[in-house]
Amino acid sequence: MAPVARPETSQFSDTLSVGAGHFAREGGDARAFRASPEADAAVLALAATQLEAQKLGRGEATDLLIVGLSATDYVGHSYGNRGAEMCIQLLALDDALGSFLDRLDATGIDYMVMLTADHGGPDIPERLREQAIVDAERVDPVLYPAAASAAITARTGIAPAQGDLLLGTGPFGDIYMNSSLTPAQRARVLAEAKAHYAGHRQVRAVFSREELDAAPAPVGSPENWSLATIARASFDADRSGDLIVLLQPRVMPIATPQPGYVSTHGSPWGYDRRVPILFWRKGMAHMEQPQGIETVDIMPTLAAQIGLAVPMDKIDGRCLDLDPGPASSCSGQPGR
Repeated sequence: MAPVARPETSQFSDTLSVGAGHFAREGGDARAFRASPEADAAVLALAATQLEAQKLGRGEATDLLIVGLSATDYVGHSYGNRGAEMCIQLLALDDALGSFLDRLDATGIDYMVMLTADHGGPDIPERLREQAIVDAERVDPVLYPAAASAAITARTGIAPAQGDLLLGTGPFGDIYMNSSLTPAQRARVLAEAKAHYAGHRQVRAVFSREELDAAPAPVGSPENWSLATIARASFDADRSGDLIVLLQPRVMPIATPQPGYVSTHGSPWGYDRRVPILFWRKGMAHMEQPQGIETVDIMPTLAAQIGLAVPMDKIDGRCLDLDPGPASSCSGQPGR
């Protein structure tokens, strides 16, 4: 019996709902196309043509065919990740990938597959609450930078000549101070902003750039990192905000759902941080790594597979041993 995606609709407004499992769209609607299973199928079809046109795998050197399949991300943003739409998307993607690998098999080329993703993601809180996850909710609008700025101005009387006191793309993550503030104003606004966010029940932690800049670099297994270590791992002194705001688990940082944007990611929690990392090659013995690894481990692992020596003290990450026996697939790497 074929798998069935059972529609369970979540209604946000008179004109917006998700869960029906419909991907109907008007002709020429590129935004709707990219949030549908057809998008990944088209990318894989293009990859298959490039396999032949570029004669990949037929020369003396190793070739890379890098394929970005983004529809799952767009479907997640548009519909959430536990509804009929995502079920249909993943079934279609699995089928399309299977057909693509069949085509690779037919060439007789010795190839390796590495599959990963750039992030995970939560489902919509409306559906999570129906599943007895009672703390799932949408973010309070007072946490958006514009609303926080208005509250701080009301308390302090500080108002920049142009723009808001606080700037950012949403109610979490990087929050920036208006660059026109004097040093004294900046110090006052920073303290007020930190108190504003830290005092809200939907906020788990708030870190200043000074705190993260002074924090040690992450070490050890990533599943054991503290929130401060997780924030430090993403911190860039030249780009990160003056404050980094981390919300509580299952607080969706979208206050009002919009068409194409009902769910998003970017939290420090496992459902956003965990990604698959899979290596597969014909004849490879099955093995699963029970401990946490990192995406930076991918490059040195692939390098070892093709005999490319990588100076391990010059890169992030480590080579992962893909041999389940006493031998090591990383034995040729410097420093191993």
